[in-house]
Amino acid sequence: MKIRDILAEGRPTLSFEVFPPKTEDRFEAVEGAALAIAELKPSFMSVTYGAGGGTSRYTVEIASAIKDRGVTPLAHLTCVSSTREKVRDVLGQLRERGIENVLALRGDIPRDGQVEHDYRYASELIGEIRRMGDFCIGAACYPEGHVESENKTKDIQHLKEKVEAGCDFVTTQMFFDNNILYNYLYRIREQGITVPVIAGIMPVTSASQIARICSMSGTYLPSRFKAIVDRFGDNPAAMKQAGIAYATEQIIDLIANRVNGIHVYSMNKPDVAAKIQENLSEIIR
Repeated sequence: MKIRDILAEGRPTLSFEVFPPKTEDRFEAVEGAALAIAELKPSFMSVTYGAGGGTSRYTVEIASAIKDRGVTPLAHLTCVSSTREKVRDVLGQLRERGIENVLALRGDIPRDGQVEHDYRYASELIGEIRRMGDFCIGAACYPEGHVESENKTKDIQHLKEKVEAGCDFVTTQMFFDNNILYNYLYRIREQGITVPVIAGIMPVTSASQIARICSMSGTYLPSRFKAIVDRFGDNPAAMKQAGIAYATEQIIDLIANRVNGIHVYSMNKPDVAAKIQENLSEIIR
């Protein structure tokens, strides 16, 4: 099923993200975690492509396994380290396996700086996918602005380019203050961007995640969230419970304010995904 059709139903949706293993010896464990999350029957599941496309060969396999369990998969595809030939090969594999949804991303620049030059921007990849077949295409958006963007106005212009290239919906980078998203939605709607926006939520279950989040995206951390980390960061069990509770409160507020699409960055943790779903059982019914 195409995700644009799921979103068009107008009901709250809950989806989860999983990522492939970095090494082959971890494949079975990661696939097992993905399938355990699939057993929760979320609205859909996304499967990342890996930094620089390094784990890309597992993306199609895991997405296909999810589909076999009756859950709609969304396969990520990045282009900064991919040739046009590679992109077309992956799209062909997805088509062969009946995977209809692709999240088109530029991807992170590898540490060694080695990139391909067939694509510069996600909008170019979106156009390529649109020409390659009847895929439902998603893209990323950044309520706080992309770390490489000159300013938020330019960032919204880049989003508009993605929409004009053919993307059907967008998913936000994680955020921890819902007011940031509400302000962003107002600004993009003013610019005529009307595609569905899915809110990306990260349940922070360990203090070590915070440093990585801030270094990668510069995400704003509200004082209320900082207090949770300060109080419970040294107690793994308490931090996990508090992080899930904070994410749950975010989601409830979003749905109450008619942001129906919720995507949880579940970090391959079936127990976290299950607890979030349990906390929302009546809300998303």
